[in-house]
Amino acid sequence: MKNILLSIIVLIPILGLSQEKEKKFGIKFSGFVKTDIFFDSRQTWDARDGQFLLYPKNELPDENGDDINANTKFNMLSIQTRLKLTITGPDAFGAKTSGLIEGAFFGNIGSDLNGFRLRHAFVKLNWTKTELLVGQYWHPMFVTSCFAGTVSFNTGTPFQPFSRNPQIRLTQKLGKFNLILAALTQTDFASTGPAGFSTRYIINSATPELNLRFEYKVKNFLVGVGGNYKTLMPRLNTINTYYVAGEEVNKNYKTNETVAGTSFFGYLKVKTKPITIKLYGVGGQMMYSMVNLGGYAETEFVKEDFELSPDSITTNIKYSPLSTASTWIDIHTNGKKWQFGLFGGYSKNLGSNDEIKGKVWGRGADVDYLYRISPRVIFNAGKFRIAPEIEYTVAAYGTPDVKGIVKDAKEVGNFRVLLGVYYFF
Repeated sequence: MKNILLSIIVLIPILGLSQEKEKKFGIKFSGFVKTDIFFDSRQTWDARDGQFLLYPKNELPDENGDDINANTKFNMLSIQTRLKLTITGPDAFGAKTSGLIEGAFFGNIGSDLNGFRLRHAFVKLNWTKTELLVGQYWHPMFVTSCFAGTVSFNTGTPFQPFSRNPQIRLTQKLGKFNLILAALTQTDFASTGPAGFSTRYIINSATPELNLRFEYKVKNFLVGVGGNYKTLMPRLNTINTYYVAGEEVNKNYKTNETVAGTSFFGYLKVKTKPITIKLYGVGGQMMYSMVNLGGYAETEFVKEDFELSPDSITTNIKYSPLSTASTWIDIHTNGKKWQFGLFGGYSKNLGSNDEIKGKVWGRGADVDYLYRISPRVIFNAGKFRIAPEIEYTVAAYGTPDVKGIVKDAKEVGNFRVLLGVYYFF
């Protein structure tokens, strides 16, 4: 690590000299230092020691009927601190060229806390009306021109789709309209399934995730709609276990069964002199990789441990996507020094179109709905910012029926009090 830092220190002045010689080439460093200080009124589903909050955990009664999860927690973390390198260079193919590398100290898994993690890494070619982006960047369902301005790093998740993906993205400008087409795979934000959290499900499907978006954009107004299609192959094989004359027999069979999910989303942003209003809605399937509720379930599965002959064992396995619907609104003032904001979100579990007969692979299968109300205050003093925020998040837990529709739900709430301290450079 010391050698890497030393190399960067040595390279910076050299790069500066290179810029003097070649005016068309440039490198700019930027980023921020951020510390989050937060308190929760109960245990929560989250990531990175609570840094990325989702929703409160269900009640967990002990032998005396006391709720084990009704315990408060407190933490301080600086892992959201970020470094960004923006690169510009000579034209190519008649287009302006640029690149970006951005990372943070968020780590890739929980045990890698404070580890340096790649966020974005892409190159762009910009013609007069066309832009081509190749690399890792925000998923197109996370609209960078219309996202919640929360202090919390979750940025409105699990109501807002949240993912960064390797992709090829083409943007075509049609006057005040933009047409955006993207093909994507997965890295850090992966799907789940029989082998756990893995990118293998989309890799083995041999089909990239596809996204199409259409938007109308003028100075203080933005509206857009889009659709997304994703295919996964959860298994390459099935293992049948049965008994013949009291002896266990295992048979291994190839399978190429896939599951596909379609999502539709829309967004609106209106900016006036005093306030900005943002709205977003999504009806989605298999939204686990977007850090939302949902996933998929087995509607046919391999039966095990039966006193049957090999001919009686089915090797079929089929899946059905789980559907969810989410919406959020974010309103904030536009002051440069002081800014007041309010976020509100709601998400609903819509279950499966088919009867679930096997396992469910996803998030929040026992959650009927979620909602959040989150006011914030932001104070800027030059490059320094201090921002307190309160998040009240409610999860309604119940029992899913044969189609994954949650019944007899009971609300469980969590208050998070958060203070964010920033220094931008």
